[in-house]
Amino acid sequence: MGIGEVAALLGAGMAAGTINTVVGSGTLITFPTLLAFGYTPLVANVTNTVGLVPGSASGIHGYRAEIAQFRGGGRYRLARLVAASTTGGTLGALLLFLLPAKAFKAIVPVLIGLALVLIVVQPRLSKRIAARRAAREGADGAEGAPGGVRQGGWGTVLAVFGTGLYGGYFGAAQGVLLMAILGLTYGDGMQVLNGVKNVLACVVNAIAAVVFIIVGAFGLGGSEHPSIQWGAALAIAVGALVGGKIGASVGRRLPPKALRALIIVVGLVAIGSMVL
Repeated sequence: MGIGEVAALLGAGMAAGTINTVVGSGTLITFPTLLAFGYTPLVANVTNTVGLVPGSASGIHGYRAEIAQFRGGGRYRLARLVAASTTGGTLGALLLFLLPAKAFKAIVPVLIGLALVLIVVQPRLSKRIAARRAAREGADGAEGAPGGVRQGGWGTVLAVFGTGLYGGYFGAAQGVLLMAILGLTYGDGMQVLNGVKNVLACVVNAIAAVVFIIVGAFGLGGSEHPSIQWGAALAIAVGALVGGKIGASVGRRLPPKALRALIIVVGLVAIGSMVL
């Protein structure tokens, strides 16, 4: 690795760590960066997943007060969501090695496209979620319903499991999906739910990273699935660690439109680099 590559991966990791903490989809920064330096899509995916784990952990630390508030809303409230993310992330990571390598190259451009659509519609989706919450709270008040926090049912758990499955395979925009699911099913404030989103995304990334490390260490993936490139992963990890801190402290002040525009441009470049 040259100095230019290290610097680029550090910068991409920092940007991704910041973006993941604020909304999610930081993979759309680091993944194309790895592709630009000649890594194959599969190598870029596993390397990127491992590299972004420290940034997710950093974001959790920054949101620890909001996470504690969510946990205080009911027994096992967070634990069952974590269990769903752990199971989904494990199966998603294993799916990466069970499917042929050519399948990943065919599927990922579609997944990136889906992620970009989610990023475009995210503001409108957030408004609808807020409107539904306001309407529900108004109805509860009119009926004289006792105060309390909605817990989310098994449908929420299954949706979080599905997001974990997706994130374990390829994690771009899983944070956007999680915010939509949590916002529709829990009555907590958006900052509290953002903290929970960071926990669940970190769990998925971490369990997928463990699977990738084990598969690479024992050569279980075969020649089609090369192992993690540790130099690149370390550069992304250092940048993401710093970016996670930035996202938890000042990242909320970033202009949302500019942030979305940047992610969309980078995502389109990633699609082009894989299909052309």
